Amino acid sequence: MASASSSSSTRRQSLEQGERENMSPPSEKGLDTGTNEPTGPAANHEEQWLTGFKLFSVTAAITLVCLLIMLDTSIVATAIPRITSEFHSLADIGWYGGAYQLGSAALQLLTGKIYMNFSSKWTFVIFFGIFELGSLLCGVANSSKMLIVGRAVAGAGSSGIMNGAFTILAGGVPMAKRPTLMGFVYGVSNLGLVMGPLVGGALTQYTTWRWCFYINLPVGGLVAIMLVFVDIPEQMPKPKALTVVRTLHSKLDLIGFALFAPAAIELLLALQYGGFQFAWNSSQIIGLFCGAGVTFIGFLAWEYYKGDEAMIPFSMIRKQTVWTSSLSYGLLMSQLFCLSYYLPVYFQGVKGATPLLSGVYLLPSILGQLFTSVLSGWLVGRVGYYLPFSLIAAVMVTIANGILSTLSPTTSIGEWVGYQVIHGVGRGLGMQMPILAVQNTLPPAQISVAMALLMFSQNFGGALFLSFAETIFSNSLKTLIPEYAPSVNPETIINAGATGFRRTISPAEITHVLVAYSKSIDRVFYMTAGMGVLCFVFSWGTGWKDIRKKNEVSKA
Repeated sequence: MASASSSSSTRRQSLEQGERENMSPPSEKGLDTGTNEPTGPAANHEEQWLTGFKLFSVTAAITLVCLLIMLDTSIVATAIPRITSEFHSLADIGWYGGAYQLGSAALQLLTGKIYMNFSSKWTFVIFFGIFELGSLLCGVANSSKMLIVGRAVAGAGSSGIMNGAFTILAGGVPMAKRPTLMGFVYGVSNLGLVMGPLVGGALTQYTTWRWCFYINLPVGGLVAIMLVFVDIPEQMPKPKALTVVRTLHSKLDLIGFALFAPAAIELLLALQYGGFQFAWNSSQIIGLFCGAGVTFIGFLAWEYYKGDEAMIPFSMIRKQTVWTSSLSYGLLMSQLFCLSYYLPVYFQGVKGATPLLSGVYLLPSILGQLFTSVLSGWLVGRVGYYLPFSLIAAVMVTIANGILSTLSPTTSIGEWVGYQVIHGVGRGLGMQMPILAVQNTLPPAQISVAMALLMFSQNFGGALFLSFAETIFSNSLKTLIPEYAPSVNPETIINAGATGFRRTISPAEITHVLVAYSKSIDRVFYMTAGMGVLCFVFSWGTGWKDIRKKNEVSKA
């Protein structure tokens, strides 16, 4: 009897303890409060961390996909002259890059809500499938319009890739291991951005420009095999897909998307057309700017009304770490886009290099970035603090852009190699730091939305500043060519392109035109140097926090 009474008492105490645990606040049960990773029941997630071959397979797959996405951003640059010759579409040049940016920017923020509600793995695979479809359309295009549509579809697919990759890593590995893995993924994938002109030049020169897009297709099957058979843990439990579909309008904030997408497209179209197809003070450009402004105000009002269910929750974006990380990341990546586009212009236009050789000339920055992006990830995992790396990166990038603005026709090989090494090392140190800062600050439920915001700042900022760079470059040519080569028509030089203007002028005028050309490129680097300064300023807001403490709490 005593034994039965004791057993009954023990069971009763266990039930009472269970009830108390179920009634305890979220912070006591181990659910994320915004400062630490889950403990308690959620700590079982630690048993699901990816390890061994599964970790290798997932990391390799998402790295390959991210590499292709970044490669696709710049590979078309050296293929455009051949494309315009085949389709007789010189007037569509801006759309070959603009359509991709529009497709990506319009969907970017919505992808965060999609990853929040649907399986990260299958969402990532579907977005990559859309990108592959766009690549196929581009490869088989029989007209300029079909190519533009393909670029838009590929851009829509790319909108969910980078943030999806970091969302998968955040769910698959503990915080202490993320810097090293993210450094590897980022270091390798961003090689695509600077290798694009090299690969595109080689494919266009020795095969056909269509292989600039076909190259993406074989990787699709390999990635599918590597991902489909691996179970990838989620940061937070996801509702069943059918449940989400029934409440899709509220879960994904489709009204917010319907307001934001037109605002982004109108602004990018205004920048795409302004100063080229239409004057800046024309009714078309003013109308696009006004439409973008009004629609964006409506979007902000709706997001405020939606609260935490919004596509961009104000409670999240008001956090200093989030908005400063977004701005510093956008500026860092945007100046990289400008550098990747205008250094090849310098090498091909001023130095007379072939498309293939101009890509080879970018190797100093590529190798510097690859080395330090992996090294910085490992160091952050050991040291624990990301802020010093962000600040050093911003300083080095600013210095590098400053000295790159001194490039001239007589700049020696040693000089431009050294300038690029400084830039590559600097950006490799800083690329992943804003991502780590945000992941270290926000609860798991908000990480996918925050990653989408960071990727949007990269893509939208890149589109904006590339438009600014084009305006600076073209206007500089219009003013500097009459100054250095008065007998040359600036419009002739601009319309001929970076590789064709030498055939339009006499040998006696080449030297003076090259000076004007290099100084016009220098003015673009004035802008990127200023972007580096702003990146330094905003980096201070990411905070002095130790990511190792977060990992220790999760193991408690």
